[in-house]
Amino acid sequence: MSRIAAVLVTRSFEFHLGAIEGFLDETDASGHFDTLLDTLHDVVIPNLERHPGMGRDFLARPAQSVEAASQLERLVSQLEKLDPAASLREYVTAQHLVLYAHIGDTVHLLAIRHHRQLSFDFESLDM
Repeated sequence: MSRIAAVLVTRSFEFHLGAIEGFLDETDASGHFDTLLDTLHDVVIPNLERHPGMGRDFLARPAQSVEAASQLERLVSQLEKLDPAASLREYVTAQHLVLYAHIGDTVHLLAIRHHRQLSFDFESLDM
């Protein structure tokens, strides 16, 4: 049987969840936030515990701008300092994208956004 990975929630992930909750409250869709939390608890986290490499490789896609390329280079450098085998991955749900780092036997949930948002805020990620 394979090892179960630990899944840790970072401050930046909690921040993004709070932003989603605020947005849903403003649009009178607060019930959707409970659904999101249920999906994270019942589906996303158990899947990542059993299959931490299941998300698509976030760094496999080419950067679309010079600024994005610079930020990705910095992020890759930070990851390599933590663990040369670390990966930055993206878990896709029906409504959201979850950005996470797979480092050793641990999954660090870094950010979450709705599919309609443009990009992750790399400046606010903490590792």
